[in-house]
Amino acid sequence: MNTSSPEGIGTILLAAGAFQFARRFLDLPTRLPGWEPFFKRIWVIFGVLIGLSALFSIDLSNGWVALAMSLLFVFMLWQLKHFQPSRTVILAVAPFLLLWVVGSYLEHYAPKFYKANEGFFDNSIGFSTIWLGTFLVIANRQKKALVKIEQERAIEAEQRRIIEAKKQELEYLVAERTAKITLQKEELEQALVELKATQAQLIQSEKMASLGELTAGIAHEIQNPLNFVNNFSEVSIELIDELTEEQAKPDRDPELEAELLTDLKQNLQKINHHGGRASSIVKGMLQHSRAGAGQREPTDVNALCEEYLRLAYHGLRAKDKSFNAVFSTELDPSLGLISLVPQDVSRVLLNLFTNAFYAVQQRQKQEKTPGYQPAVSVSTRCANNEAVITVADNGTGIAEDVKQKIFQPFFTTKPTGEGTGLGLSLAYEIITKGHGGTLEVESEVGEGSKFIITLPG
Repeated sequence: MNTSSPEGIGTILLAAGAFQFARRFLDLPTRLPGWEPFFKRIWVIFGVLIGLSALFSIDLSNGWVALAMSLLFVFMLWQLKHFQPSRTVILAVAPFLLLWVVGSYLEHYAPKFYKANEGFFDNSIGFSTIWLGTFLVIANRQKKALVKIEQERAIEAEQRRIIEAKKQELEYLVAERTAKITLQKEELEQALVELKATQAQLIQSEKMASLGELTAGIAHEIQNPLNFVNNFSEVSIELIDELTEEQAKPDRDPELEAELLTDLKQNLQKINHHGGRASSIVKGMLQHSRAGAGQREPTDVNALCEEYLRLAYHGLRAKDKSFNAVFSTELDPSLGLISLVPQDVSRVLLNLFTNAFYAVQQRQKQEKTPGYQPAVSVSTRCANNEAVITVADNGTGIAEDVKQKIFQPFFTTKPTGEGTGLGLSLAYEIITKGHGGTLEVESEVGEGSKFIITLPG
């Protein structure tokens, strides 16, 4: 049979078609990239093969060409034996290729036998074609199932990649946020340390400010006992001179000497009394100026109230000579000694008295009424084993909304420069936290205010 016979060309076309079908069906460019150059040039290669067969009189329809093509096709499919559809395709084409190769050999080399059994070969080819179609359908389903599985795996892999990327991003964000929080924590801790230091400085400044308010009152109060000391000292000197003169006389008067000695003793007692008064004022001033926490000690609350009421009044008078007010005391003598920190409670009393005198001074300036008389009072009493101290004034009074905030740090109704807003806040802490007592306010605008302190007995 020559090369121009339809059987030879059909053999080439059948082989080329089979390779192209396998290329598309089994996705060979991806799975067997090394075969891709062959597939791209397959028609050129088979065209050259046909041309060469024509030049050299090669019969392409004999069994050798079919065998070579079949072996090459099966070898190519065997390269994909791990791919289930490829194994199914091998199973599908195996009967067809076997009959094709055997038929080609018998047709060329045993024509009589082929002719005698041509019907058998035709029926077998038909059966193998059905076989081929059936298994190709199965292979196609396997391919679709595998493609679906691969797509699902690809989606899962992409999802895992996205999740991993998100995880890394979240880990980075968490690490970054943790670093920021740690930095903020360190900054807050440092700010807290600075705040505590500033708070201590502010408290000490407030204490020193209240000490400054005491200065004028102390100067006025300490001047009285000093004047008494000076006056009685001068009188005592005169008495000593008279006694010396009397003792120098030849005719001494014992009654006069006894009288002079009695007067001298009384003077010395008065000097001692007023010296003690001055010493007490100085001691109170020193206690008031202490920075640290003091120790509780039995204290005469009545004496403390009376003394700091006078000091607060004279302190304000030193700033405003035109200011005059009535201040009174109603002290319960049965109160006795109360265990407290004197310098702290004195600081509270001074603040309340100073505020009271300031309130009546402001009302006097605002009303300008001749009948108004500024008045501040302090009273003490014992109730339910507690000492109750009430500081009252007939000043401007406190509005209801202001009363809710009056004990808050830095809240003040005074103009800028006249108050820090720490006085009542510190007073509240000293009484409630420092002494376990209470500090309450009762007030009516235009009528006055009352600050009520209770201290455990």
